[in-house]
Amino acid sequence: MGKEDSTQWKTIEEKPVKIDKWDNAALKNALDDGAKKVMLDKFGFTESHRLMDGRLFICTIAVAFAMFALIWDYFNPFPESRPVLIICVLSYFVLMGVLTVYTTFMEKGIFLVALDKDRTGVDPDNRWELASILKKYDDLYTLDMTYTNGNTKKTRSGKITKSVAEFFDENGTFCVDKFEPEVRMLQNRIATSKKE
Repeated sequence: MGKEDSTQWKTIEEKPVKIDKWDNAALKNALDDGAKKVMLDKFGFTESHRLMDGRLFICTIAVAFAMFALIWDYFNPFPESRPVLIICVLSYFVLMGVLTVYTTFMEKGIFLVALDKDRTGVDPDNRWELASILKKYDDLYTLDMTYTNGNTKKTRSGKITKSVAEFFDENGTFCVDKFEPEVRMLQNRIATSKKE
């Protein structure tokens, strides 16, 4: 059972990614997932979810205010519940504003935060951040990679901008073998510059 299951999962994972090549969101997601896979699987970095957890925390509080307003109104119908509803609705909209600021200035399009763990466990983790841009009706995909040293907090960054046509065939199949070297080259360039 164990051997058959692992073989089955292996064949499912190795299935090529095929998308509608006219769908920019699908193109960007496939390329982002490919870059994430290279950083985590090939380089052995560990994914950090703290940035996304911040967004979830803000959303959870906003939903809690909305749920409280709903429950309060159920037990105390409208004329009585008016002050509580006003407070909850205002709180919800304020939190949506906070969420917009958070995604704009904190997340900045970052889809992966990867930690390069110190093998000894003494020094702080080095941090790799990946962000990308693919504008609507545009074929140029930009992958932006930033390295932050855990000790010195100094950052180095680099980016590549390539046409998505270089990484997808005419049927919309993602050519990982063409994309992976680009990500590796960018990471190596930043890693080399940080040593200098």
